[in-house]
Amino acid sequence: MTLSHDQAGHGPSTVVLLHSGVCDRRMWDGQFSALAAAGHRVVRCDLRGFGDSPMDAAHTHADDVRDLLDHLGIDRAAVVGSSFGGRVALEFAVRHPDRVSTLALLASGIPGMEPSEELRAWGAREDALIEAGDLDAAVELNVDTWLGPEAGPADRALVREAQRHIFDVQLAAPEEHHPVNPGVTKEEIAGIRVPALVAAGAHDVPDFRAVAAELVRLLPAARSLDLDWAGHLPSLERPEETARLLIAFLAETTQTSENAAQEAVAG
Repeated sequence: MTLSHDQAGHGPSTVVLLHSGVCDRRMWDGQFSALAAAGHRVVRCDLRGFGDSPMDAAHTHADDVRDLLDHLGIDRAAVVGSSFGGRVALEFAVRHPDRVSTLALLASGIPGMEPSEELRAWGAREDALIEAGDLDAAVELNVDTWLGPEAGPADRALVREAQRHIFDVQLAAPEEHHPVNPGVTKEEIAGIRVPALVAAGAHDVPDFRAVAAELVRLLPAARSLDLDWAGHLPSLERPEETARLLIAFLAETTQTSENAAQEAVAG
């Protein structure tokens, strides 16, 4: 199966956008066209079990992304991941390192993340609501938790709609169609050598701020960016500012990669 996706732009560099676990590819509406206008070929997709991509077989999200790039004839791309999409981006970079030029991780997850007591309590509350059949309340719990103070009514409506669809699709899927855990380790993550931007929101759940600090420690070519205005979903909360910071980071790292390639040829 080819993941549902959109494309824009025709630049020499490609950017792939991977959504969070409470949304779908629409969360990149505020960056999709801006990145294309900045000179990139841009691809955004719905991971399997989200948005328009059905949960129809056992799968590994990182391999689904590879298959999408193969389908589109893309050899290498900058990968931007939000939350769960950041975790998938890290797995993709470990499993298919020759396919990644740059990483931008916004409030990223990390494989093997151990939740805090607070986050475990939150998960137990969500599970209880789902088991009671109160999916509307479970949706609202996610909306209230994952959107920061600058999110507006339209942002809340988008996450509300997307999360309800995710529940409907994933809870109905048989166990054999659930994703396979690729078993990526922190040691493997530390072997990712490409430039990486690691952004954390000041209003995010503390677990994800801790993940950001850990990623900056692990990734040898990482830089940190603290967003004092952001919650967990900066692409929705300040779309134009998020687009600008991504464009600036990609412009810098693209130029760095070009210079390195020229030096290699000259040497």
